[in-house]
Amino acid sequence: MPLAPSRPGYAVFAAMLAAAGLPIYIHAPKVYVDEFGVGLTALAGVLFALRLFDVVQDPALGWLAQRLRARRGLAVAVGVAVLAGSMLGLFAVEPPIAPLWWFALMMTGLFSAFSFLTICMYAQGVAAAPRLGAQGYLGLAAWRETGALLGVCVAAVAPTALDATGDPYGNFALGFALVCLSALWLMRREWTAEGAVGTSGFRTVLSDAIARRLLLVALMNAAPVAVSSTLFLFYVESVLAAPGWEGPLLLLFFLAAAGTAPIWTRLARRFGPRPMLLAAMALAIASFSLVLTLGHGDTTAFALICLASGAALGADFALLPALFARRMETVAPEAGAAFGLWAFVSKASLALAAVVLLPTLDAAGFTSGGENTQGALDLLTYLYAVVPCVLKLGAMAVLATTPLPDGGHPETS
Repeated sequence: MPLAPSRPGYAVFAAMLAAAGLPIYIHAPKVYVDEFGVGLTALAGVLFALRLFDVVQDPALGWLAQRLRARRGLAVAVGVAVLAGSMLGLFAVEPPIAPLWWFALMMTGLFSAFSFLTICMYAQGVAAAPRLGAQGYLGLAAWRETGALLGVCVAAVAPTALDATGDPYGNFALGFALVCLSALWLMRREWTAEGAVGTSGFRTVLSDAIARRLLLVALMNAAPVAVSSTLFLFYVESVLAAPGWEGPLLLLFFLAAAGTAPIWTRLARRFGPRPMLLAAMALAIASFSLVLTLGHGDTTAFALICLASGAALGADFALLPALFARRMETVAPEAGAAFGLWAFVSKASLALAAVVLLPTLDAAGFTSGGENTQGALDLLTYLYAVVPCVLKLGAMAVLATTPLPDGGHPETS
């Protein structure tokens, strides 16, 4: 009889991937602006070009992950090596070519490996979760997404914590490589070819109306996080005038998300995922709305907003993937292609945020770390606070009108 999946293994692997995802959108642009003088608009152009590439790449990686089911362990090992090497190249190596081109090359390797490994992890989870019993999907999601949130927490603040070393980003990359080795070891027995075998692809997933709507909810719900992540460092430094507080505030935000993810999961088991997701979205809107009232020196008030918005994020991480995974058990049990689309949706929101927001700030004359007009600061505040609220309202409307079977509870059939 197959052994139960390693829940700690999934948690550490998810933490590794999370550390290579959202925090890189927070740190990398600012590093290449401040240290190498790359322009905001140029960086936004690179990020957008990479996401255009993802239109083809992520679904193709989903197909590849599906085809490599029998050799998934080896494929994952290669993916982890590319992930670690790209992180080291991005932060621990002086660009041997023009910084903008080096940034583009390393980000391509980093996010290609990120996508492939994410697809493999979630697809394997669809097959493994039933071995955990009736609450398998929510149970595995709780471990996996809590691990992911803790990974985001560590990665978000690690460069600040390592500042005294003299090379904070280089040492962060070295530490990340060690985490990659640990994650690979803990998950070494998980990459099996169990579960349904089939050749259903993107057409199968997209032909399902509920799957399409869940992907749309994921896009609209991830976009606010992408907006706030892209602008977070600039907002704290320039609007709050609180340089040095970026790390602690990020840690507070992501710790709130990690701490509340298991709570949202327990509530979802009792009341259903959809009501809990809608409640979390309403909490996020209330939190971002209060940002409009802040200005220079309001760091304590912003910390409270970070707590509330982080708690809302905990529901997004814990519940949406479980809903999608449960639907895929019915629609596309092999799940590789499905999570290729899921990976694309997740990254597309980050890229769209970057390509719209950074050039907008650049055109308004915003300067990172420099003197800015009140108009530029007001624009930064509106982009940071209002855009997420509008997107969250859209996500709420789509989720509320999606006809989820059994009220949207992922553990019933």
